[in-house]
Amino acid sequence: MRDLGAGFHYLLKGQRWVARHGKQYGFGLIPGLITLVLYVAALVGLATWGEDFVSWATPFADDWSSPWQGLFRGFLTAVLFALALLLAVLTFTAVTLLIGQPFYENLSEKVDRDMSPDGTAPESRLPLWRELWISARDSLRIVVRALLWAVLLFALGFIPVVGQTVVPVLGFFVTGFFLTEELTAVALQRRGVDLRARLTLLRSRKTLIWGFGTPLALAFVVPFVAVFLMPGAVAGATLMARELLGEETRDGEDGTDDADGDSDERTLSGGLGS
Repeated sequence: MRDLGAGFHYLLKGQRWVARHGKQYGFGLIPGLITLVLYVAALVGLATWGEDFVSWATPFADDWSSPWQGLFRGFLTAVLFALALLLAVLTFTAVTLLIGQPFYENLSEKVDRDMSPDGTAPESRLPLWRELWISARDSLRIVVRALLWAVLLFALGFIPVVGQTVVPVLGFFVTGFFLTEELTAVALQRRGVDLRARLTLLRSRKTLIWGFGTPLALAFVVPFVAVFLMPGAVAGATLMARELLGEETRDGEDGTDDADGDSDERTLSGGLGS
């Protein structure tokens, strides 16, 4: 249970880090705002033309009598919109990280430099196009895994009692795990850790990952909230990635640089224990 609290601590610590670094926080908001605008536009378009699309896709129901035609197509329209909302929640982080790759890479590097005892940060040394390609490929793989889990949990949701109590809780834990994978990938990919190794690393500390990702998954149900938490989530995931790899970390609780980056009162810490 100690790891569960430690994971949540990293989430809070990341938010505190960006709060002390206003410029980094401001830049970190830009990708989330862009993604939010794109998703809202897509959902508004679906709400406007979704019924027409369903009518076009179900020509066999044109001759159905009232009210069956309206009920059938209305149900399909509602299901289509619900699936679109689910897809938006599952993919929001991945798309935001892809759009904001340069922003979040810069933020993660600054966290590493600030928290590293020698003031340095690992560098990927890959060209930007290569980093974007790896990020997009890995994000797609994670989204596919998440969708498979979503289908399974959706099916289990029809089980009486269990489907309305246990399954939603499991859903948030699963979402939290994949969400954390996406966020830690910013720091771990820069260190040359590939997707398979990242998943193995995260599975070795599931409780820590759940402590970080599950509360974030609950908050990220509302994409507007996700926009404002994303910079701190990237910072916190970078700090947690350092612990997962056993890297020595400065204790930034009292000595983290302020917004202008000038503070010398830092103490060494080996990070939170498992």
